[in-house]
Amino acid sequence: GKSLSLICGALSWLRDFEEKKQQEEARLLALEDSGQEGKKELTSAEPGRPDSKDTTGEPDWVTAFVQKKEERDVLDRLKEEQIRRKKREDRLEKIRHNVQLKYAAKRKRSETDETKRLLQLSKEVLSEGAGVDVLEQLDHNEEELILAEYESDEEKKVVSGLEEDDDDLEEEHVTKIYYCSRTHSQLSQFVREVQKSPFGKDTRLVSLGSRQNLCVNEEVRRLGALQLINDRCMEMQKNKHEKKSDEEMEGKKRRVSRTVCPFYSYEQMQFLRDEVLVEVKDIEQLVALGRETKACPYYGSRYAIPAAQLVVLPYQMLLHEPTRSAAGIKLKDQIVIIDEAHNLIDTITCIHSAEVSGSQLCCAHSQLLQYMERYRKRLKAKNLMYIKQILYLLERFVVMLGGNVNQNPSCQAVSQTGTVLKSINDFLFQSQIDNINLFKVQRYCEKSLISRKLFGFVERYGGPATAVKTNKENQKLAGLQNFLLTLQQGSDKEGTLQSPPMEAENDQLRTASPLMQIEGFLSALTNANQDGRVILNRQGTVGQSSLKFLLLNPAVHFAKVVEECRAVIIAGGTMQPVADFREQLLCCAGVDPARVVEFSCGHVIPPENILPIILCSGPSNQQLEFTYQTRDLPQMMDETGRILCNLCNVVPGGVVCFFPSYEYEKQVYAHWEKTGLLTRLATKKKIFQEPKKANQVEQVLVEYAKSIKRCSQAGGQMTGALLLSVVGGKMSEGINFSDDLGRCVVMVGMPYPNIKSPELQEKMTWLDKTMPRAAGQAPSRVLIENLCMKAVNQSIGRAIRHQKDFASILLLDHRYARPAIFNKLPQWIRERTQVKPAFGSAFAELRK
Repeated sequence: GKSLSLICGALSWLRDFEEKKQQEEARLLALEDSGQEGKKELTSAEPGRPDSKDTTGEPDWVTAFVQKKEERDVLDRLKEEQIRRKKREDRLEKIRHNVQLKYAAKRKRSETDETKRLLQLSKEVLSEGAGVDVLEQLDHNEEELILAEYESDEEKKVVSGLEEDDDDLEEEHVTKIYYCSRTHSQLSQFVREVQKSPFGKDTRLVSLGSRQNLCVNEEVRRLGALQLINDRCMEMQKNKHEKKSDEEMEGKKRRVSRTVCPFYSYEQMQFLRDEVLVEVKDIEQLVALGRETKACPYYGSRYAIPAAQLVVLPYQMLLHEPTRSAAGIKLKDQIVIIDEAHNLIDTITCIHSAEVSGSQLCCAHSQLLQYMERYRKRLKAKNLMYIKQILYLLERFVVMLGGNVNQNPSCQAVSQTGTVLKSINDFLFQSQIDNINLFKVQRYCEKSLISRKLFGFVERYGGPATAVKTNKENQKLAGLQNFLLTLQQGSDKEGTLQSPPMEAENDQLRTASPLMQIEGFLSALTNANQDGRVILNRQGTVGQSSLKFLLLNPAVHFAKVVEECRAVIIAGGTMQPVADFREQLLCCAGVDPARVVEFSCGHVIPPENILPIILCSGPSNQQLEFTYQTRDLPQMMDETGRILCNLCNVVPGGVVCFFPSYEYEKQVYAHWEKTGLLTRLATKKKIFQEPKKANQVEQVLVEYAKSIKRCSQAGGQMTGALLLSVVGGKMSEGINFSDDLGRCVVMVGMPYPNIKSPELQEKMTWLDKTMPRAAGQAPSRVLIENLCMKAVNQSIGRAIRHQKDFASILLLDHRYARPAIFNKLPQWIRERTQVKPAFGSAFAELRK
């Protein structure tokens, strides 16, 4: 319902807006046609008269002329736009009607493929005859690992020919709506809704995704890690552009032929662009079309952005400025809808935070050093200078963790363990890197693709050994270290020494070059000093320790979106409490309060379909208060069990019970096993636990649903299933417990975040310093309550999924009845909530 409301509202507005604009254009153009005669008289000034002056001191005829010129320019622009629009509409119309065109294009494609194949064959035959020197070829293959000559932007004022080409091809952006959601499955769902809606036939919609989702080149897809796919793709394009210039140099020296992507063909991508605009397609359909037409969906879909009316994309892509500009997204005067926005603040914070471990730093240093040594003679001075700067940065970062970059990080114990927070400036000064221009280093990493070259280099020459330079001394140490570790862990069953901890990390290191991770951390350090903190986390060994950048002020990265857009809609199913969006995101980004409009509506279900109860005490009159101090008491865990036993006796189908954390859920489960309560529960409901691993979630849900269905058909003593779940876990978001899957949702205690976490403490301190006190409450206190209630609202919202659904909701903790907390429940639940001091009357209500 929510998606459809957004689609119909936004697209109706867009349609009206376009119509008004076209009427206005028509009016102006009509005026021009009728006014041609009168204009001539105006422009020829009377020769005999001295020039009269207006207030600005310009002669009248000058002012008139300037004004006329402006009017003429507007009209010319309108005419051009009209012609362009007409062209585009004709082209799309033609594709809609002309199936023949498709087949012609297909035939042409297969013909070119055939020609290419024949050419390739003849080349191979020739080269076999010639017997090219194999050794020389190998040498050429290494060419691609060497960094090209680097010019920093200040020196290179001239734009290279490439970019000029691209600008000519770019169309003007029409007014459009950017719709973002969190995951690709949510986006696909949205696109299907658009297809079903009345706007499905005549809306030009394009779905954007990452290369990981859209790449159709199997050789690149196989790389798996997003960063590697990105870099490989960029490199293939660079090769394509370089090929042009290589052909001119053909005479001087036969260059090695470098791989270019067969799908990156301008002509095919234009064809794909038109196909996308003609008919609404989701990501899967787009990929299928790309494979069939031998065109790249990733770039083809980008070509479609300017002419599209609705662009659907994951919100990381819109919220991260570099990604946004790389994708060719222009927000000026456009509309942005951010759906599923309940954790928008967290998302922005996550996108712009970065963490690197000691072992990644040491590994990158070792790799880069070997790279530099190998190609020192081939690298230009500028490259060497930047590589040395990066090596110095890595070295200083490891020193900050209390280690030495030239020793094995998993053998260096850290003397002062613990977590320290520093402001960005303090961190730069203390690590003695304040004299390095991080902006330049960051730009160098981007432009030179150094991490990609390094990855290629390590792939070619490095086995696991290159992860860290080990000299004999270190290996001895490593052996000793492992021996001590095995003693610590108690005698190992098989009696074999365990492999060094380095090995496990190695697998993870080999999936992507550590330098890629580190580049993210470097760019985070270029934030303003007051907007973030660096967390030094020193644990056990240097390898396990880490540096993390934490963004405190998400508004700085959201401000651009709000400033440029014509309108921003932040939407979600459970957005309460809304205050922190207004304060932390909008006010901090300098939005005029008058511009913020709030809209929330009730739920589609009738009042009698939901029974929310706040329960203050259990069956044996034990007061329910799950604080850190009291929740571990055996009597609290017993009481929770008794409540569930009673519930399972009367509630049919599925009961979902949310615990504040995995640890607590495990503890309660173990306690119930010991006391025999679990066996009592299991006579009524089959018990399931939320898995910690994401890939097992699906299986648990399928089993849970099956056993509920079985019970409802079979009758007998078993009435369904009980799912023990965790707030903020895999089950609390994006999963629907509709109908029998969730006839009752139980919330055990209040899921307050861990106040001891240094990140949260820093955020609280920052809020108290920068935000005004609201209604006498400290902003940090409000933050904690809001985080808690957002989690609660998200979890209990899983039960009611459509108009005919019904469920009871049980909040176990007397603190839910406090006004500050109670008022943060969603309005449609709050209006119907009953506070029950004793269990008896609550149970009677539930029975009904």
